[in-house]
Amino acid sequence: MHSHPALHLTWRFTVGLVGAAVLLGGVVMCVTPGPGIGGVIVGLAILATEFSWARRLLRRARGYAARVRSQAAERIREHRARRSSPPGDAHSP
Repeated sequence: MHSHPALHLTWRFTVGLVGAAVLLGGVVMCVTPGPGIGGVIVGLAILATEFSWARRLLRRARGYAARVRSQAAERIREHRARRSSPPGDAHSP
């Protein structure tokens, strides 16, 4: 597909347009109900197929998502530990 310059440019434009739309939707969902971080990562993944700057941002976004996921898991573990401790235990707030 990339052997003809016009097709290559059209392909990159289409990938850029679709990726930007998904990325923008993800950003909007970060402040409204919806899977915002997931949308941002999917949008960057689409853009990363053609653009090196998007590959770099995708690596950073995946790292951020992994940190958020591990922090959430730690909070859940702490909450469950507090709930399961008997009343008056030294660990309860």
